[in-house]
Amino acid sequence: VGLLSLYQTSLAQCTARTSEFQLKGDYLIGGLFDIHHSNVSVYHDRPEFTDCSSQPFILSSYRRFQMMRFAVEEINNSTNILPNVSLGYEIFDQCSDTQNFPEMFNLISNNGLIQPWDEPLKNLSKVIAVVGSSTSTETRTVAPLFMMNLIPMVSFYGASSSVFSRKKNFPSFLRTVHLNKDVIEVIVKILQHFNWRWVAVLNVDDDYGNDGRTLFINMIKDTEICLAYTKALDSKTDYTPVFKQMQAQRIRIIIVLAPEWTAEALIKAAIQLKIKDKVWIAADAWSLNKKLPKEKGIKSIGTVLGVSQPVVTIPGFSDFIYSSKSQNHCENSEQERFCNQVCSCSNMSAEDIIAADPSFSFPVYSAVYAIAHALHNTLQCGSGGCNGNITVYPHMVLAQLRKSNFTLLNRSIAFDENGDPKHGSYSIVFWNHGGDAEKVGFYHYDPLLHFCINNSKIQWYTTGEVPTSQCSQECSEGYSKMYDGIHKCCFKCEICPNGTYVNSTEDPYKCINCKETEWSAEGSTSCSLRVVEYIPFTDSGAIVIMVGACTLMGLTLAMSVLFAINYNTPVVRSAGGPMCFLILGCLSLCSLSVFFYFGKPTTSFCILRFLPFLLFYTVCLACFVVRSFQIVCIFKIAAKFPKLHSWWMKYHGQWLVITVAFLTQALLLLISYSLVPSKPYNETVWSRDKIILGCDINLKALSGPLVLLLSLCSLCFTFSYMGKDLPKNYNEAKAITFCLLLLILTWIIFSTVYVLYRGKYIPTLKALAVLSSLYSFLLFYFLPKCYIIIFQSQKNTQQYFQSLIQNYTKTICQ
Repeated sequence: VGLLSLYQTSLAQCTARTSEFQLKGDYLIGGLFDIHHSNVSVYHDRPEFTDCSSQPFILSSYRRFQMMRFAVEEINNSTNILPNVSLGYEIFDQCSDTQNFPEMFNLISNNGLIQPWDEPLKNLSKVIAVVGSSTSTETRTVAPLFMMNLIPMVSFYGASSSVFSRKKNFPSFLRTVHLNKDVIEVIVKILQHFNWRWVAVLNVDDDYGNDGRTLFINMIKDTEICLAYTKALDSKTDYTPVFKQMQAQRIRIIIVLAPEWTAEALIKAAIQLKIKDKVWIAADAWSLNKKLPKEKGIKSIGTVLGVSQPVVTIPGFSDFIYSSKSQNHCENSEQERFCNQVCSCSNMSAEDIIAADPSFSFPVYSAVYAIAHALHNTLQCGSGGCNGNITVYPHMVLAQLRKSNFTLLNRSIAFDENGDPKHGSYSIVFWNHGGDAEKVGFYHYDPLLHFCINNSKIQWYTTGEVPTSQCSQECSEGYSKMYDGIHKCCFKCEICPNGTYVNSTEDPYKCINCKETEWSAEGSTSCSLRVVEYIPFTDSGAIVIMVGACTLMGLTLAMSVLFAINYNTPVVRSAGGPMCFLILGCLSLCSLSVFFYFGKPTTSFCILRFLPFLLFYTVCLACFVVRSFQIVCIFKIAAKFPKLHSWWMKYHGQWLVITVAFLTQALLLLISYSLVPSKPYNETVWSRDKIILGCDINLKALSGPLVLLLSLCSLCFTFSYMGKDLPKNYNEAKAITFCLLLLILTWIIFSTVYVLYRGKYIPTLKALAVLSSLYSFLLFYFLPKCYIIIFQSQKNTQQYFQSLIQNYTKTICQ
């Protein structure tokens, strides 16, 4: 109470004409408009009020002020709403964010007193509701004074900060203007529509601007838009470094979240600094500005787009302004005077007011009507009148305001649980060369979200083409992005290598590996299925090798028959006698493995490719080891070590060696295949577009069988080489040596090819190497014996062989 008295004492010297600011009625509505605006915050060493009439005049705000007066007069003249009840108003010019408290105290007082909470609710305040304030900061400053007594506060203009949706802090706050969130949502839609990704945000340094910037940053997180630069603006901002920074970063899209007075200073600075080739996106606070589009040099700064409240033509408003301006309000000196109810606008014509920026005129109009409807319902009004026995308190009006649901000029007016408007839309405008804000699109919130822009109506500064704004040019197809700096819009392009692809829709920053069954060339955007290849049984090479294997089996059978017929001849006996049949049988069994190198590999096929060959070829080599040893023993050891020779013959040492070799190899193979069985394997490295089916060979697991095989081969070669100087016509050792050399040469050639080539025909080459290993013994060891038996029978006699041995023995003894 004392604080209010102090203010009233300090204001006693103020004089003002107040006829436009006050109207008596049965119920009063408060109004807070920034008809003047104080840009500069001045430090005071003692409490002072701000004389708004000395501050810069805002014509668009004065138009909104007149809209409230018109709405009240229209309601008072209506018989459909509040019949026989008159509305009055008490309006103040709130030109400062923090220094207009006298007006607030005036509104919440009654007869100059402010009632404490613990006293009866009667005479709580002189107003039942308040229309305003204008900006978020002004609202946040004064709102708590109204919130404490639940006086409805219906905002219509710049109080769009999302903070006011918190009902815990602002329980009696409502608004007929959309939130910052909605405006930012439209701006983001515009950026996405034109594929603009590299943008700057310039916002006024207050609750409205900072809230808008924060919302924008949060809203673009999951998009391809990057905030390259942001700057909070105030009356002291030096625009030169601001524009220099944006030029340095090659920013072409500038979003301006600011009231009209800040936007005017910004655009004028841009013109003065000769800023060119920009796209300016204006928020709804200044997108319909009437002064800037006609500013000299405005065309040079680029293209201006904006988001605006839809312009609604309100019938009767123009007539009201003409009527109001024709009256002289200056003579009325008997009215109660209060400061900041003064307007330095006597030189404003009706035409000036009507032609002013129409932004937020309908939200003012609908705010007044929403309060009137709430009061209408509180008083239980009907066609016959209202219930005059009801004492109206602000909180009762608030309760009805929250339930608002009516149609005004074909537009639905309703509030959600946060006091925000449920319905509405935005217009998208373009400042054409004629100096007008031309509608080029819209964004509807209800009943469904709908966004549309007519690109053909926009005259770009680029003479037809839509301007681009990107930190980095988009990568070509098949290239992935690699971050270059802190912004996701700044990147380098790297081509995806073979076997990978990039999906620009899901993740443009990663080259994704193709599946094993797929392949891709360098710089691909998708993978293709690999061609599956293996050697079928019908392959010509496979047929030739299988015929060769069958021929080998036929030859071994024929030789076995021939040797059986001539079993007791010296040639057969010298070739090994019964051991010949074992060798020939094992060679036939080895040839079975050849057939499993063809067809689609299976686990059993993979095992049978190696098992018969390794097992039975071990027996063959063991036989030749024994045979080579016997030859050396007969011609060399027998003469020098007769006891050793007799022991070998007595205990059948040859069969003992063969049996041990066979059992050892069988055991090693059983262990290796039990631990790591051979299985089908897909070769995908050698050919990028093919899958070559093969068998996985674990050399570690097969190391035991292979070492045994190599050991036998080495022993055989050693013993056979020791017999190189045997009788010329008795060439058993020489034949074995030659066969072993062919065997070694065969596998050296195969190993070399295997290192250099891993293609489809590796199984064919393996089968060929196996067959060659078998034929080396068949052709160069057994075939000469068959030739002697069939064509040189004179050499197949006991006398011939004995003569050779006797001659060699004499040679050794000399």
